[in-house]
Amino acid sequence: MSLLGWPLLALLGVSAVAYPVLTLALWPRVRGSGPLRAATRLAMVAGCQVTAVLLVAVAVNHYGYFYGSWSELPGLADAGTRLVPDAAAAPAAVAATTRSRVVGPPPSGRVRVLPDPGWSSTQQWATRGRVDSVTIHGVRSGLTSHAFVYLPPQYFQQQLAHRAVPATQVLAGVPGSDLGLLRSLDYPGRLLAEIDAHRARPMVLVMMSPSVAPPRDTECTDVPAGPQALTFLAADVPEAIAASYRVQPRGWGAIGFSTGGYCAAKLAMTHSETFRAAVTLSGYFRTLGDRSTGDLWGGSAVVRSLNDLEWRLQHLPPPPVSLLVTTARDEAGPGGYVASRRFLDLAASTGGAMRVEALVAERGGHNYATATAHLPRSLSWLSLHLPPPAVSP
Repeated sequence: MSLLGWPLLALLGVSAVAYPVLTLALWPRVRGSGPLRAATRLAMVAGCQVTAVLLVAVAVNHYGYFYGSWSELPGLADAGTRLVPDAAAAPAAVAATTRSRVVGPPPSGRVRVLPDPGWSSTQQWATRGRVDSVTIHGVRSGLTSHAFVYLPPQYFQQQLAHRAVPATQVLAGVPGSDLGLLRSLDYPGRLLAEIDAHRARPMVLVMMSPSVAPPRDTECTDVPAGPQALTFLAADVPEAIAASYRVQPRGWGAIGFSTGGYCAAKLAMTHSETFRAAVTLSGYFRTLGDRSTGDLWGGSAVVRSLNDLEWRLQHLPPPPVSLLVTTARDEAGPGGYVASRRFLDLAASTGGAMRVEALVAERGGHNYATATAHLPRSLSWLSLHLPPPAVSP
């Protein structure tokens, strides 16, 4: 049974009601010695509490889409499991509407198209666009992750039939999932509204979680002797998507909330050869560490510094990219107003090629409500800082 969806919620809802009813009905009928009766009744009460807690936890996850499957739950995921997909398994409809960006067939084992998530019908592709559910296998990092790929309606229209569309990597927070980006935050719908209003240009969205080696939070870092998360996101994903869809292999964008915002800024600042612009929605600029991250640096102060975006501004030439920093004046914490203002001041002091702008709300906390309030303008800004569709070779 899926972790998300009404079947599990309904089952737990029935259980949360049935357990107390059965407990009340059976309470006076418990037999045995005094200690045995006490233990049995204690187990009955514990069962009631467990079902109630599970119901609340699953309901909250269903609302926020923090975990998309059982395998993403801490302790259940196997970071060593790697699915090597077969490109030949893609449906004929996908093969007919995509084009490789490389000479000859794309290498096998990069992108595997899964069953249609049902975002739109075939007849709606030219007016609403299409969402593909895919797994992406990185040939450099060896990592595999699920993603949703949104192809805007212009991708299927005659005027762009022979043009490669710019692409943007959309990264969830931690915890968070690509399903939340698709359903709860509705990135495709929000981008489509901006395109229809002529405030944004068409771009392909690759929606995914930055947790590519769950349950560990790698903070989008190439961990010494560990998961090569940055290589996967910065090199493997753009290369695999460009080999499977009609998108540009360079000039990508990135956008994300919280940890996803930090990762988006890191992608642009560390891999400007691929990423041209990024938006950080209440993101932070220094890697956060806790029990879920473990040692990300292998004891190396150099690796720690290279993953600190403020340190990079102070000690390295600024890359030729554009960043949009969004926050709220009363937002606290590492992704709040004070931290964002410090980063903006550092960027301004470099006087280099990197251009940084800010979008500041008067009120808001570190939550999805603040992030989604900035989304329309952020998506418009991002699309206008990416290259326009280009003729495919």
